[in-house]
Amino acid sequence: MSAETTGSRDFRYWRLRFRAWRGSRPFWAGLFTMAGGVPIAYFPYANMHLGNITLAMSTTAGAGSLIIGVLLVTLGLTMWFHSVVRTFAGVAAILLALISLPVANIGGFVIGFLLAMLGGALSVAWVPSKAKGRAAPAAGPAPEGPAPSEGDETVPGPREAQPGTAATGTTVDANGGRNSAG
Repeated sequence: MSAETTGSRDFRYWRLRFRAWRGSRPFWAGLFTMAGGVPIAYFPYANMHLGNITLAMSTTAGAGSLIIGVLLVTLGLTMWFHSVVRTFAGVAAILLALISLPVANIGGFVIGFLLAMLGGALSVAWVPSKAKGRAAPAAGPAPEGPAPSEGDETVPGPREAQPGTAATGTTVDANGGRNSAG
């Protein structure tokens, strides 16, 4: 440390560190899945007050709703901290969201259902990025630029027919390159 630094980390350091952490896992999938679990677990136990009238939204499936909501929050945390099992967690989140429709007040009044479905789909679709420095060049289209001249010795030309090569009269059809199916 130099004499000018205070030793504390500034906001930019923590923001970049969080950004790197977020980019190495299905962050949004976990967030949407957890956000979908909250209304599914909350609404069966909530009371709504309309003036002097209290409307209880509890159903006989309150325990089922609570279990589904807690499992969705757990699956969202699993997506964050164990991204290896992201596909399993995503499929489980989708199934729990579908089960929440008949069990948990129409899936937390459709809000929790949609959020959990979106989170599960994002988790299944998420693929970790490859390291930029370690990626091998892929065999893709030729790089653009000037074409090598015919006299250029750095690029070999087509081979002449040499004895012992695989292309013979039996392997190449002389009928315009078409195969006959017999």
